[in-house]
Amino acid sequence: MGPPVRVLGYNIRSLRDDPAAVARVVRALAPDVVCLQEVPRFRGWRGRRRALARDCGLRVVAGRRAAGLAVLAAPRVRGLAREFHLLSRVPGLHRRALAVAVLEIPAPDGGPPGRLIAASTHLDLADGPRREHTGQVIALLDRAGRRHDAPVVLAGDVNEEPGGASWTLLTGRFQDARAVAPVGLEETFSARDPRRRIDGVFPDPAIGVVGCGVPDDAALRADYLAATDHRPVVADLRLP
Repeated sequence: MGPPVRVLGYNIRSLRDDPAAVARVVRALAPDVVCLQEVPRFRGWRGRRRALARDCGLRVVAGRRAAGLAVLAAPRVRGLAREFHLLSRVPGLHRRALAVAVLEIPAPDGGPPGRLIAASTHLDLADGPRREHTGQVIALLDRAGRRHDAPVVLAGDVNEEPGGASWTLLTGRFQDARAVAPVGLEETFSARDPRRRIDGVFPDPAIGVVGCGVPDDAALRADYLAATDHRPVVADLRLP
């Protein structure tokens, strides 16, 4: 296998709660790549995103104002390219999108680096649009994988639990990292009373999954509650 990479998926509710707690959680989990949902997108959005990345010890490598998505990366990770795709508009509903970063992951032993496409999305609460957008996300990521000749990992707030139509579409194409190698806690929502697993990390079948779940760290429990209404999902992966 190729280099290891730690991917974190996290819905941060537009930093409406405690941004310092968000940064403490991210720093403690020490990810190489962070796929965020509900990042700030109104007044001062660009500066707030950059400040969050700085406070986390990371940098922004992909994302735009629309749809509240961003991909952050650790200093050791090199950004090669980025994409942003708006999904089809549904009247009366929030616009959904896909943020994509093409990354080079260094090998810890000085060996050849690996290439990874990391993507973030946030699907709709409504069943029909969620299914339609899931199909669009899969098609866009398939094209990105061919174009950049790299495996894909998608992290996002699916707004649906395993077994649902959209989750089943995703796992027909990708692995459900938590189901493959469960570690830590399972449920991601709500942060205060977690009863549902609606956030996931979905790597290509070629990517090895070492472990995936919500870290069960007593030192982070207070920050989980203060940071946002979702809990973070961490996946330790090995590139092919």
